[in-house]
Amino acid sequence: MTDILTYGVYVPYWRLPGSTIATVLGSAGARGTRAVASYDEDTTTLAVEAGRQAVRDAAVRARVDAVHLATSQPAYMEKTNATTVHAALSMDPRVRCCDTGGAVRSGFASLIAAAHSTETTLVLASDTRTGAAGGVDEATTGDAAAAFVVGRASAGPSAAEVLGSGSASAEFLDRWREPGDRWSRSWEERFGESHYLRLAAESFESARKSAGIEVDAVTHLAVTGLSPRAAARFGRESGVDPSRIVTDLSGEIGNAGTAHAGLMLAELLDRAHPGDVLVVTSLADGADTLVLRASPSIDRARPARTVRSWIDAGNPGLGYADFLTWKGHLARQSPRRPEPDKAAAPPSMRRAEWKFGFAGSACSHCGSRHLPPQRVCLRCGSVDAMEPVPLADTPARVATYTIDHLAYSPAPPVIGVVLDFEGGGRYACELTDATPAGVSIGMDVEMTFRRISENSGIQNYFWKARPVVVAAGEPTGGSA
Repeated sequence: MTDILTYGVYVPYWRLPGSTIATVLGSAGARGTRAVASYDEDTTTLAVEAGRQAVRDAAVRARVDAVHLATSQPAYMEKTNATTVHAALSMDPRVRCCDTGGAVRSGFASLIAAAHSTETTLVLASDTRTGAAGGVDEATTGDAAAAFVVGRASAGPSAAEVLGSGSASAEFLDRWREPGDRWSRSWEERFGESHYLRLAAESFESARKSAGIEVDAVTHLAVTGLSPRAAARFGRESGVDPSRIVTDLSGEIGNAGTAHAGLMLAELLDRAHPGDVLVVTSLADGADTLVLRASPSIDRARPARTVRSWIDAGNPGLGYADFLTWKGHLARQSPRRPEPDKAAAPPSMRRAEWKFGFAGSACSHCGSRHLPPQRVCLRCGSVDAMEPVPLADTPARVATYTIDHLAYSPAPPVIGVVLDFEGGGRYACELTDATPAGVSIGMDVEMTFRRISENSGIQNYFWKARPVVVAAGEPTGGSA
């Protein structure tokens, strides 16, 4: 077995309360709130945001041998989506990338597989979920991503030691989706409940024995799955003290499918003290259980932003019409402006460090920064004297801005901002996760990897700015 070295999560800014759906459709509505990926986000961009948290330490990033991306909603078929994440994280070209996806189980299964590997692997689980209008899945699912760097512990930080794992599989029809379908279908939940209870018990016992622990040694247990009845019932029947069983967060952000077990593991790591025994059981076409012990260095391995901080920073002001539009379920009149051109392959490859890694240039003679990178220094005139400067994680402030009601956007108006980066460098780009009422000169912002357009099936990714994400309701953005 190996260690969880570092980890990170990402929960999108926007929230859709079940009461909002009920108000529009006139139905009883579901309780709670779901997280919603913005119009410029997909499973690839969500994975990048989670991955940035996990590999923020350059020494950890340098150790990664492979990147595995698991999702049930890939941005591309046939093309490897993990390579986009790899490029956005500015990782070494020698790192191997692959997608593992299609099934909800693939996210947690990839994490367990990495725990049995000798390589250091960045495991990403990312998902966007929805269902038919007014249905249970629409209100109770959610969008999110989780990332873990799994490898042998060394002198660097380690979040937790993997003590053991257990799995149980069986073929039964629970939830399914044909290629091309917009959402999944499921059999009656009571049918799968009995199967899941048996499989969960088998995986839990197998994992507990392989870890060499008794039930009363468990400090925190999380049980998750797209069958809430089965997950809740197994928690009650697991033998673990009820006070040690954590809620699965689905009432606050919805169930994020492929990513949800990873979110729950991150939630346990956020609250763990050194030596705590953490257990996650995931129910999806079988059951998988992972047992870990929090490391003495867990405080150093934690990301800057916890799961709770992402949840608390959400904005519940998303309208139902915007939600349907962003999910592609409501065709609305596009702005009467030319649609964006499709991204071209040659310049995307030539400018990959800038386009995906957001690396500018700094003049080695006078130190001036340039965004985008330049050959000739605009200050001292030096030629080919530039060094690349990664700026994706550099803080910035809004120097000035404009509200453009005519530019093409699925969510007008466009907020254009001019940014001043800490340490130098000025750049004009779009502000996302905000509304005109929430932008101001001097506002602190950070860069975020987004899908800026789509044409001919080509996803055009680049970087935008967003207000700095903090808890307690900030930033404020009003209704979308």
